[in-house]
Amino acid sequence: MTTRIDRRFAALREEGRAALVTFVMAGDPDYEHSLAILKALPGAGADVIELGMPFTDPMADGPAIQAAGLRAFKSGQNMKRTLALVREFRATDGTTPIILMGYYNPIYVYGIDKFLADAKAAGVDGLIVVDLPPEEDEELCLPACTAGLNFIRLATPTTDDKRLPAVLRNTSGFIYYVSITGITGAAAPDSGKVAQAVARIKRRTKLPVCVGFGVRTAEQARAMARDADGVVVGSALVEAVRTNLDSDGKPTAATAESVADLVRALAAGVRGARRVAATDIR
Repeated sequence: MTTRIDRRFAALREEGRAALVTFVMAGDPDYEHSLAILKALPGAGADVIELGMPFTDPMADGPAIQAAGLRAFKSGQNMKRTLALVREFRATDGTTPIILMGYYNPIYVYGIDKFLADAKAAGVDGLIVVDLPPEEDEELCLPACTAGLNFIRLATPTTDDKRLPAVLRNTSGFIYYVSITGITGAAAPDSGKVAQAVARIKRRTKLPVCVGFGVRTAEQARAMARDADGVVVGSALVEAVRTNLDSDGKPTAATAESVADLVRALAAGVRGARRVAATDIR
């Protein structure tokens, strides 16, 4: 089964450029403004959207995304409202891939079969569940694939050649390469090391490889896009939300547009990259 994610990366290969993958937190700073941000992303240059599922104990997330999740919870966000966001987005956009990203607990509490059915019906295309290792594929990965959803796995700087085949085995859509060791937004990635890691992964799979964690600026995005098939930006976008709230933490007229402005700059960086074939990297 070909998914929106598959079709988007195939189209980008034809264009000869990398994807800009944007992460925002569902319900941040509230439902209405979250929907406005979501709807603005494709027009600003986002090729793929990761939508965070708020969770109380996000072990891999840095302070910016943790704070975004807390703002979302404060506004009343839950899984049902997250899926409702996707349904409303799909009413006007039937082509931009949406991936739900987060942790297993909210999915487990919702009920796996019900979650997969409701997510598919809402228009979700894929899942990134960072705390489910390959050894637990029967828990969610394989049922998700049966339901027609891509299950996207993370590889990290510590994923060696012995571990990589297990990571790749049931992954679909793309591989998410975590460019740094640590939490989201903690440090800037080293483009040289990332290029070598992307080339190593590409020797093992035909799936696109997207790079995230630590990319904040158009310049960094351009550097990553030379070698990767996609560049993921999250912490910088949720920080743009935070810095455009009023003194009471409420959204302003500039909140959604500030995110869109940053996406436009990042998209220009990605589109301005000179691509390097993986075989050229030693």
